[in-house]
Amino acid sequence: MARIAGVDLPPQKRVWIGLTSIYGIGQARAQSLCAKAQVEHTKKVKDLTEEEVTHLRQAIESEGRVEGDLRKEMQMNIRRLIEIQCYRGLRHRRNLPVRGQRTHTNARTRKGPRKGAVAAKKKVMARK
Repeated sequence: MARIAGVDLPPQKRVWIGLTSIYGIGQARAQSLCAKAQVEHTKKVKDLTEEEVTHLRQAIESEGRVEGDLRKEMQMNIRRLIEIQCYRGLRHRRNLPVRGQRTHTNARTRKGPRKGAVAAKKKVMARK
């Protein structure tokens, strides 16, 4: 089983798809990494030799940050926005959409499930 950047790649998938399971590597970057490491991207992960895995690992390390380093950098960027109290930082702090989307009707993914306080209030009033 190939382990790259602290992630076990799924053995039944092709190399370029398996590389996308690493945080920070998408489909285009995965194919360019395969070309850079001179590994056939249509090969299955379980069929990779140790030498090919080593070449892929070196290509990923030379390319830039992935997985833990990238996650840490993203968190630091968000924390900085919150600390300087800019508009985007306030939206992050309140768990609201950051990029200008409407919140009157949508944004359920970011805001979470609807709160039933109004419905509960109506039931209490109806009983009296």
